[in-house]
Amino acid sequence: MLINGQWTDALSGETLDVENPGRKTIVGTVPRGHGEDVDAAVNAASKAFDAWRKVAPRDRGKILLSIATALEQQVEPMALAIATETGNAIRTQARPEAGAAADIFRFFGGLASELKGEQIPLNENMLSYSRREPIGVVGAIIPWNAPVLLAALKIAPALCAGNTMVLKTAEDAPLGVLLLARVAQEFLPDGVLNVLTGLGHECGAAIAEHPQIRKLSFTGSTSVGKSIMRAASDRIAPVSLELGGKSPSIVFPDANEDWVVDGIVTAMRFTRQSQSCTAGSRLFLHEDIFEPFLEKLAGRAAALKMGDPLDEATDMGAIINKKQFDKVCGYIDEGLALPDARLVTGGMPDTEGPLSEGYFSHPTIFADGSNDWRLAREEIFGPVLVAIKWRDEAEVIRMANDSHYGLAAFVWSRDIGQALRTAHQVEAGWVQVNQGIGQLPGQSYGGTKQSGIGREYSLESMLDSFTQKKSVTVNLDIPAPPAP
Repeated sequence: MLINGQWTDALSGETLDVENPGRKTIVGTVPRGHGEDVDAAVNAASKAFDAWRKVAPRDRGKILLSIATALEQQVEPMALAIATETGNAIRTQARPEAGAAADIFRFFGGLASELKGEQIPLNENMLSYSRREPIGVVGAIIPWNAPVLLAALKIAPALCAGNTMVLKTAEDAPLGVLLLARVAQEFLPDGVLNVLTGLGHECGAAIAEHPQIRKLSFTGSTSVGKSIMRAASDRIAPVSLELGGKSPSIVFPDANEDWVVDGIVTAMRFTRQSQSCTAGSRLFLHEDIFEPFLEKLAGRAAALKMGDPLDEATDMGAIINKKQFDKVCGYIDEGLALPDARLVTGGMPDTEGPLSEGYFSHPTIFADGSNDWRLAREEIFGPVLVAIKWRDEAEVIRMANDSHYGLAAFVWSRDIGQALRTAHQVEAGWVQVNQGIGQLPGQSYGGTKQSGIGREYSLESMLDSFTQKKSVTVNLDIPAPPAP
């Protein structure tokens, strides 16, 4: 683990194994951090904060730009680490993720000069202005589905704003983040960035509850996000939460075209095994195009090449671990048992052959579904799509909004007016029209309802999430000094 610029084991000496889910083999071990390791990291971050906050913002930005350049030179080893530990295919997922991490450092490095306040013209005799100041030590906790990208998304804006950080990796996918931290530490003062490995209920909980951590930034499940928020409430610490989703894809009858089918495959994140909180896993198809669209979609999904994540020919890799694999299988088994459900493609995983050697799950589509099905209401975090028929525009918007989630949504139509009316009515923090790609630096990204609090990826997200505003007012009309 990285603590105060030094690479160290856990004080307990305990370790955790890291598994390659595509082969079910152990590929490494990392320290199993506990509360005492968190204490050491927080103390280091607290000591580093006073000096780091005084570094000129543009100079902090230059450091982030240097990290970005160094990360670009490490894309291949980082992609190898990501693919090995997450099961994500190296060509379709791991390599793009490694490149995106460098892009994020470059983006926020270029925003350092925007850490500025405002002058408020109250009257001619009063100067009133605001300052953007860093919060202090930030505690960050990230998941395993896109670990390097999400680590960069926490580290870069927080450090750019003048904060220091204690970050916990996901126990299933720490290797790529540790490589990122090793690159970053070449340019950062000791203690500015501290990276721990460990279990959520041991290391993560200690971060959430630590009294010296002034801000918590968490990406993960809604249930864990609620516990983070409860822990922060005891000391009134601000939180940013990017949580789960059950995102709708709404296809209008004028969009029964191949490019939309391809867009649905992308929006569903099939090439990441749909292990994404933005996955468009509720597909609302108009009844006029329901069957022909599903037929084309099934063909596209079935054509995805599954296999070894390290094989350049692989489109779709493996589920992260046995626990998640068994969970996904449970949902598929439930769908197969539903009397009113129709399996369009996919089904249960292979029990023999090459795909049985890892946690591989076929892209699976159930049709004739109801928005009330458990498969349509709960976040599966696996390649299981439910196709639901609709007729009336008001009806489909009602169904799309009938969820306690509100992270992402996708709308497909050649009628842009119709598409935008729908986008404006859907209860989601991030809506795409006629495309299913991922987030880009500069966009404001985050959820509504139980999908989270706060925004990421943008200038305003950095300012809102990682700075606090101070107002200073000066009376310019002071009396003249008394005559001698």
